[in-house]
Amino acid sequence: MNPDFLVIGAGVAGLRAAIELAEAGRVLVVAKESLQESSSEYAQGGIAVALSDDDEVELHEQDTLYAGDGLCDRAAVRKLVEEGPAAIQELIEWGAEFDREGSKLAFTREGAHSRNRVLHAHGDSTGREIARTLYRKAASLENITFRSHAATTELLESDGEVWGAWLHEPVGARAVLLATGGLGAVFLNTTNPDVATGDGVAMAYRAGAVIEDIEFVQFHPTALHVEGAPRFLLSEALRGEGAQLRNAGGERFMERYHPLGDLAPRDVVSRAITAEMIRTLAPHVWLDFRHKERGFARARFPRIYETCLRYGIDLETEAAPVAPAAHYAMGGVKTDLHGRTNLPGLYAAGEAACTGVHGANRLASNSLLEGVVFGALAGRAMREEAGRAGGSRGVPSGGEPQGMEVDVRRIAWEDCGIVRTAEGLKHAAGLLEGHLDRNEALVAWLIARCALAREESRGAHFRTDFPEKRAEFEKHTLVRRDGNIEFR
Repeated sequence: MNPDFLVIGAGVAGLRAAIELAEAGRVLVVAKESLQESSSEYAQGGIAVALSDDDEVELHEQDTLYAGDGLCDRAAVRKLVEEGPAAIQELIEWGAEFDREGSKLAFTREGAHSRNRVLHAHGDSTGREIARTLYRKAASLENITFRSHAATTELLESDGEVWGAWLHEPVGARAVLLATGGLGAVFLNTTNPDVATGDGVAMAYRAGAVIEDIEFVQFHPTALHVEGAPRFLLSEALRGEGAQLRNAGGERFMERYHPLGDLAPRDVVSRAITAEMIRTLAPHVWLDFRHKERGFARARFPRIYETCLRYGIDLETEAAPVAPAAHYAMGGVKTDLHGRTNLPGLYAAGEAACTGVHGANRLASNSLLEGVVFGALAGRAMREEAGRAGGSRGVPSGGEPQGMEVDVRRIAWEDCGIVRTAEGLKHAAGLLEGHLDRNEALVAWLIARCALAREESRGAHFRTDFPEKRAEFEKHTLVRRDGNIEFR
């Protein structure tokens, strides 16, 4: 039996939307792999919210706008920061256990924040705790059904309206939510799980949805760089708590690149690390926590500490080798503030969506908040608008594309990575052009083409041939199914 609502993705945004939808009909939540395998599970740093005594919603708004480098949608930012406090209180009521100092919530600071406003859970397992809370709430609602290992290969669309998706078979619904997460696994080095291949963006693009700002990919500066180990994220909160970046010669270097030093915006830190690696001919730099008192790293960052230990590094006695890795997509399927796309019946939320809230560079720890706030808003909109008439129904083949003759991840990393050039971007687009039936190749191709069209450097997008910001590009990049790119 077809559900009333189909939610594709079981991370924070998808779960929060499903909870909102449950009172309006049958909800099916599908995950590409296991229900636990989402970027939400890997989000260590925390969730940013203006709840502390010395903080204000307006300050959170200002910091978000500053990080976004001229491209934030102000209405989206205002919605995020205003609704954030109530969203956190709701999570607490549902059982989320955030870290406390005595009876008060404990807040820490991360890069480009002007106040201590980042909440954590179990030290460095914030995403996991929020996902656990939302899953437990969703599972308690009888109208919600879960299906794992259910890869969605394409959206079902007729007459410009989305009416379902192909999951080994056609599944119809009154409304479909894309909450498929990010696209970091399109790149060779990433902090994301392997499932984060931009499927939502690719499926939406093929169905006719507008894709916005897809060239803006945030590279986290400090991923563990050990041969044979996954590029495990070493949270920015480590630097917030005093960890220091040092180059191959043991020198602190960030003050040369930005007045905020080790807590500069992520794009600045990533480029600075890359520059130091090139200058010193080293494969990584060092993240040094050894000056902190013994026992602090283990107590404050238990998951990070144990993971590093598993790969032979004791953070309390050794510096950790780190290098940048693809981490977060600011762009995605263009939506309004309620998750609506340009296609009736199709909604998007979380990292798969682009509300404009992050602009050209996401402020640290705003991603989990976005998932919770805009997941709820999308769920409400779907619930209220689901009485619309259905379109004509034609079922596609649903066949999985075969073969891959290009190394998409290496091409994306080398030509569409932290530092970009016209030559490299053209090279990438040309190599990928003949392989657009695969999601990873299509997403990398969109990144390359939009990055090529944006002849400036802004936020997370850096071109050596256009190293400055240009006023004429203080606009959003929009790309449609016909391949045309416009700035608006």
